[in-house]
Amino acid sequence: MESYTEYLWFDTVEKIEFLNITHKIEECLKKSKIMEGLCLVNAMHITASVFINDNESGLHQDFEDWLEKYIPHKPLSMYKHNLTGEDNGDAHLKRTIMGREVVVAVTKGKLDFGPWEQIFYGEFDGCRKKRVMVKIIGK
Repeated sequence: MESYTEYLWFDTVEKIEFLNITHKIEECLKKSKIMEGLCLVNAMHITASVFINDNESGLHQDFEDWLEKYIPHKPLSMYKHNLTGEDNGDAHLKRTIMGREVVVAVTKGKLDFGPWEQIFYGEFDGCRKKRVMVKIIGK
């Protein structure tokens, strides 16, 4: 069994952003030369997410609207976490809802997706540098 690890860095310009990172993950897979196995993609920050869904801008806006409706950023006083001097209590909860990581099967050297599936990085406390770990194992 072989293993390949790469760290991807992202600088977002908005507090909340959804970035399609599928192409970057496919590049990592190609570099790994692994033909059969598993690919783990993991957000390395507790206010960011990695998830699989459709690459459709209306859906991404729906995610943002839904998260803000049920986990609003303000008022900041509604989150006990913010009593520590932080202002990102909502971002921690949004990350929990959207997920920490995904695992995708690797078949014949390709990510083995269902129809329309793509990998996204979700940022909920943006405007600073954050990373994602890609770990591919197999043969």
